[in-house]
Amino acid sequence: MVKVREAQPLLGDGSIDIDAWLKKIMSKRTVQDESMVRTAYDLAHEYHVVQQGLLVAEILDELGLDTTSLIAGLLYEAFHTGKLSAARLKEIFGNDAYKLVAGVQEMDTVHARNPLKVSENENAEENLHNLRKMLLAVVEDVRVVLIKLAIHMSAMRIAAQTKSDSLKTQLAYEAKEIYAPLANRLGIGQVKWELEDFAFRFLHPDLYKNIATLLDERRVDREKYIAMVQEQLKNALLQQDIHAEIYGRVKHIYSIWRKMQRKMVGYNEIYDVRALRIIVPTIADCYAALGVVHTLWQHIPKEFDDYIANPKSNGYKSLHTAVLGPQGRTIEVQIRTRQMHEQAELGVAAHWRYKEGREHEPYYEKKLNQLRQILNWQDELVLDGEAVEALRAEFFADRVYVFTPKGDVIDLPNGATAIDLAYHIHSSIGERCRGAKVNGRMIPLNQPLPNGAQVEILTAKEGGPSRDWLNPHLKYIVTSRAKAKIAQWFKLQNRDQNIHDGRENLHRELKRLGFDHVNIKELSHLVAKCNSEEDLLAGLGSGDIKMSQVIGALQRLKHPPQAMLHPADEAKAHISPAVTTPRKKGKRDEVIVAGIDNLLSHMARCCKPIPGDEIIGYITLGEGIAIHRQDCINVLQVSEAKKSRLVPVQWGDKIRNNYSVDIVIKAYNRRGLVRDISAIVSGEDVDIITIQSLTDKESNKADFRLKIEVPSIDVLGRVLTKIQQIPNIIEVFRVDA
Repeated sequence: MVKVREAQPLLGDGSIDIDAWLKKIMSKRTVQDESMVRTAYDLAHEYHVVQQGLLVAEILDELGLDTTSLIAGLLYEAFHTGKLSAARLKEIFGNDAYKLVAGVQEMDTVHARNPLKVSENENAEENLHNLRKMLLAVVEDVRVVLIKLAIHMSAMRIAAQTKSDSLKTQLAYEAKEIYAPLANRLGIGQVKWELEDFAFRFLHPDLYKNIATLLDERRVDREKYIAMVQEQLKNALLQQDIHAEIYGRVKHIYSIWRKMQRKMVGYNEIYDVRALRIIVPTIADCYAALGVVHTLWQHIPKEFDDYIANPKSNGYKSLHTAVLGPQGRTIEVQIRTRQMHEQAELGVAAHWRYKEGREHEPYYEKKLNQLRQILNWQDELVLDGEAVEALRAEFFADRVYVFTPKGDVIDLPNGATAIDLAYHIHSSIGERCRGAKVNGRMIPLNQPLPNGAQVEILTAKEGGPSRDWLNPHLKYIVTSRAKAKIAQWFKLQNRDQNIHDGRENLHRELKRLGFDHVNIKELSHLVAKCNSEEDLLAGLGSGDIKMSQVIGALQRLKHPPQAMLHPADEAKAHISPAVTTPRKKGKRDEVIVAGIDNLLSHMARCCKPIPGDEIIGYITLGEGIAIHRQDCINVLQVSEAKKSRLVPVQWGDKIRNNYSVDIVIKAYNRRGLVRDISAIVSGEDVDIITIQSLTDKESNKADFRLKIEVPSIDVLGRVLTKIQQIPNIIEVFRVDA
């Protein structure tokens, strides 16, 4: 908790007595720490930024932060104004201090892109809420947030001594709308109330003075009163063998005014200007402590609430009462167990939520709770020297917050691209999106957006989305909204054009995966919402049907092998006894032949089927059943006399880890091409068995033939897609051996 301290020690000429200041600040730190802080002070003095730097360092010391944080607070103004270079800062104080000031600079950059102004925009409150989240999302170290809060608090303390109303108004608005809510969410109550009181004082000076007069006593006197009451209550509880933790607080001026407004009552009806919180081991102790409180002081009628027996809708539990304490002054008392306290402070019943009335946001609240827990562990971590690593954490990993050029804050899933943002703004923006700038620099459309960036969408006057945007391997979009809007756009286009585009896309994908002989008409009946070949092609062209659905249908397709025979030959199909010898009991094969597993079989070397391919068995002489792809040229050309050897087969439960596949890559040759191909394949955990290449120097073209091992058709498709994206690649596709 931040404690009120005396003003900075001054010399006769009004300058700072640094020795006295260091003695006050460094009392619990090492000699080495004091030497480093003195060096930071000398540097701040050199750049004429001493006053605010010392104030920031004092606040950070009151918060219990480490020495590196104090140094960062002392020197931030010099770094921010460009007087102190990053190189010099690193050279003297190391990389950790640099990261802290750079992190605060990043928060300031985010804020500068959207300076707060009083706005009547209906989305203003939501933008403010997202901005608060963004300011946390762009940092990787908890200390950065605390340094930023200390900087703003010190700026308000200094502004209180000036007559600049415009500066006070801006600082007050930022404190009220951004920094006080952040401090509140982090559980740093003393920072919160000081920011709120300054903001109230700057924005409503007359109201502030009126309430200050009503309090009729100085804050320091009120704190002494609370300390006296705590001691009296502690002794009374111990007499009843109740061991409790007792915390006292004095309600600050802004909070008093806010409660008067909310309840529409006068100052005399505010009973929690002074308050005590009692934390005991058990629920029984809660009620026992309540009895002690009511015995010790007179209870104020109608000011008792039992939220243990009747919890609030958000799960909050506690006993609340109000009494007339010593000298006839009202005191609010809250009594709860440690579990209730942690639930109220860190769980779904967190005090800030029901006060601010915002919608429940589980992930956001979870991260804030983690941050608050880290703050609670901070003193212990500093002692064992692990504070730097323990306090460093990444927040909001599943969300990204960006600005539009107009200053609106947009909340998107992590990994979202400029296209996702464009469709979030408006469908027409998404359809005409042709490029994007992040902080003024062009980026690829499938590049994930960074936190805190200002993003400008570049559009054409007319046009539509690209079908590549729907390819999941290319990662142009991640939001369901963008996917749905793009698919809808293609669906509404000309049917004839969609059929043409769908046919091209399907043939290209089938060739790429090595499906050379597929009956599209039969395939169409296995895809949902398709009654004909044209429906299938039109759906593919419009985006209403995904290529993954078609490949899935191919994988499920079970052509009866007799369909490849003449009716007269159906009766001839049989399985040779030579291949029906079962393997060891309990062992499953990777294929099931004619509905029976455990039969001797092997993968045909000509077409090398892999899981996902439609397969068929061929009874060989002496080598069991050869498993072929159904579109294998050797199967399609089997003679009439041998068609009776074809038997139905399907993939079984026992699938091998890897299957051998041949692929061909055609490309324009360049240095490093083989390395890039190998890197892509290895990145998918796919092994390269062999690689052959043939180069034509005149045309500067190269053909590569790779034998790779893949576990399924899905992995093969992903590998082919990623290879196709390598610069200089013309085409890549699967081939038979």
